[in-house]
Amino acid sequence: MMENMSDEGAMHHSTTLTNRQRGNEVTVLPATLDNLSIHQLAAHGETSRVKTLLASDKSLLNSQDERGFTPLMWAAAFGEIEMVQFLLEKGADPKTFARERESALSLASVGGYADIVSILLKCDVEVDSYDWNGGTPLLYAVRGNHIKCVEALLKHGADITFEADSGYSPVALSIALGYKKMQKLLEDHILNLLR
Repeated sequence: MMENMSDEGAMHHSTTLTNRQRGNEVTVLPATLDNLSIHQLAAHGETSRVKTLLASDKSLLNSQDERGFTPLMWAAAFGEIEMVQFLLEKGADPKTFARERESALSLASVGGYADIVSILLKCDVEVDSYDWNGGTPLLYAVRGNHIKCVEALLKHGADITFEADSGYSPVALSIALGYKKMQKLLEDHILNLLR
């Protein structure tokens, strides 16, 4: 019986470390909606909180964070269509550029958010705006294989001949990435332009 107790005692003194011993205990309280910036709230689609912040400080609408992103840019980048619509209705400027010349349109194109791309294009934004490395919304949409975004951009006159600093045009990029449907879409667009 004494041997049994020592075996049980050995089982109670496990060599497995606890979260406290590993240092995995939470030392910072999780973020709450009350301490998120307007940019973070826009990215999360928290319309009611953004509305409250804007009611107390209208200048937040087009405020830029450390990267130069506005709440509209964050909403566009995260596909928050209701937030994008809300911010535009409140007067957000869709033509603003961030520090590296990112725009709401280019960020929506990267994510493949065709509905947001279409909304922004109706705001008369620059369809061929380019960022620090020569990327345009069309090039980003092609790179992501976002057919519907590319269709919307081409419909609004995106320049199919524009090359990024890497030397890739939209057609060359679609070929390099092996996107057959994208390549056909772009080639068909060129044929239509030539008619």
